[in-house]
Amino acid sequence: MDIVKGDILDYTGLVKAMKDCDVVYHLAARISIIGDRQGMVRRINVKGTQNIIRACRECRIRRLIHFSSIHAYSPFPLNQYIDETRSFSNARSPAYDCSKADGAREVLEAVKSGIDAVVISPTAVIGPNDFKPSRMGNVLIKLYQRKFISLIKGGYDWVDARDVVRGALLAEEKAEAGSQFILSGHWSSIREIAEIIREMRGIKPPFFTAPLWLASLAVPFSEAAALLRRKNCLLTSEALRALRTHQFISRRRAEECLGYSPRPLKVTIRDTIEWLEKKGFLD
Repeated sequence: MDIVKGDILDYTGLVKAMKDCDVVYHLAARISIIGDRQGMVRRINVKGTQNIIRACRECRIRRLIHFSSIHAYSPFPLNQYIDETRSFSNARSPAYDCSKADGAREVLEAVKSGIDAVVISPTAVIGPNDFKPSRMGNVLIKLYQRKFISLIKGGYDWVDARDVVRGALLAEEKAEAGSQFILSGHWSSIREIAEIIREMRGIKPPFFTAPLWLASLAVPFSEAAALLRRKNCLLTSEALRALRTHQFISRRRAEECLGYSPRPLKVTIRDTIEWLEKKGFLD
């Protein structure tokens, strides 16, 4: 494997990196739960995707696998299952959601002009080999270290990164050009995740679970503290929105067309905790 550093906004560099490639897996994105204050979310997720499409055309790439997000799809109505027929997020949605929706639109529009591309949309990705670690990885770390004084009502559909990779490889092999696939895992509340960790490691979670309205009162203080400490903020208004949306998600198309099947959530949590421990993140 050759690792080449680049910039998705550098078109010339993309062409150089993609020369003689057969398939491109486009994962580069800026994730944000604090809006798009400097414009980089939209530049990377939309303009960057436009660059990828253009470079694929110039380099005659056989197939493009574009990684979108479940947040590209509108969460409304909340009580109905989301599948690939759901409309995309609109301008009233958070900046990240809008950018992923527009990026997916760019790819699907490019298919009409001859680009062979498939769009896959994972849910909340967790798993081992989380080197940064990600925001989701930090949630597990803080649960393990008992750094939360309270949990928050709500949850996510959690999917193992290894299952997302397998789904992407299956999409490259089996999918029709222009198709979309939701790669989901299992919805679980933050409380249920904490209980899984207690079951495995004996780590007692906080007793209290704050309703979303109460947690929202703490958002300004959480954001200010993160800014002062120059750290990523986990408690924002957009994070709270995510906790209460995208709960009912269908992966039927991926199961039927690709043979996709996510592993049990407990296996993902176990493997992730073991990896984080091995790398010293839980010390």
